[in-house]
Amino acid sequence: MHPILAQRERVLIYLSAWLILGVLLASIAAVPGSTEWIAVLLLVLPLTTVYAFVCLSAWYLCRAFPLHRTALLRLLLVALLASSITSSFLVMLGLGWQWFLGQLPFFVSLGAPVEVDARMMLGIGSVLYLLALAVQYLLVTFEESRAAERQAYEAKLLAQEAELKALRAQIDPHFLFNSLNSISALTTKNPNAARHMTLLLSDFLRASLNVSSKEAIPLEEELSLAEKFLEIEQVRFGTRLRVQMSVDDAAKPCLVPTLLLQPLFENAITHGIAHLVDGGTIRLKAYRNGSSLTVKIENPCDPDRPTRTGSGVGLENVRMRLRALYKNDARVEVYEDKRLFRVELMLPAHQD
Repeated sequence: MHPILAQRERVLIYLSAWLILGVLLASIAAVPGSTEWIAVLLLVLPLTTVYAFVCLSAWYLCRAFPLHRTALLRLLLVALLASSITSSFLVMLGLGWQWFLGQLPFFVSLGAPVEVDARMMLGIGSVLYLLALAVQYLLVTFEESRAAERQAYEAKLLAQEAELKALRAQIDPHFLFNSLNSISALTTKNPNAARHMTLLLSDFLRASLNVSSKEAIPLEEELSLAEKFLEIEQVRFGTRLRVQMSVDDAAKPCLVPTLLLQPLFENAITHGIAHLVDGGTIRLKAYRNGSSLTVKIENPCDPDRPTRTGSGVGLENVRMRLRALYKNDARVEVYEDKRLFRVELMLPAHQD
């Protein structure tokens, strides 16, 4: 549908502009204040209104002959031919309307009869149509620009969604492989522990599937998933693995990406607790500060551990997910010394 006809407000604005133009044309042909002025208005305004709708055809001409795919000479010829046809129609319409008004006694009583100047109407009609054609080309260009921006935005969203799905897909297999290896090792040493770990793993995967279709869940629900993961790991490490969580009530309903914390806990266990003979305590602290949610996870480290190269798959995965979801509104900061490793997440405090 024509963009002007698509909305009533646009039609009213468009017709108002043409009526103003009709009044200006009538003021040129007659002296305001005389009876002839009324006669000219009765002749010109209806013609202007009808020609306004005729000029809407320029939009379809613009679509048929787009600027970027039409040679300049061809475009000029098409524009001149179309303006000649429409202005000729305006002249014939004007002559017919003049004859009709001449049959009305009221119109005749207004004074000297108003005659249509065919050559003037032909020239004015051609100029008006060419101007309408130029305006319609601007509208088409604007519409195409908005469509291109919309397509680019949709493509960006699709790419972002694909990236997030790929990042999410890296989490579950990585954790699953580690858990299955642990269960395999426990089957010979401690079959009961292996059975218990299998049940815990089943509960964790079931809970993960329930939220797998959600992009974000409340922090309270995310921590519940993390606790199920930590229960699995505690089967392996026993009393060597200890966990302390401090979460403000205001932070619990804040939304976080699903399974965001699990790779951080896994990282803390794999590169921290696992290397300590006596184990250690993983501490989580979460709080809301205005429009920002902060989550801190820290774990003790072996002071004699080898120097880390890179930030690890899990931590990099978290960075990429937050960057894809929140751009520059989220940050991941890492603090590390000989005996402590801490990760701080700062992200917008959104709620359902």
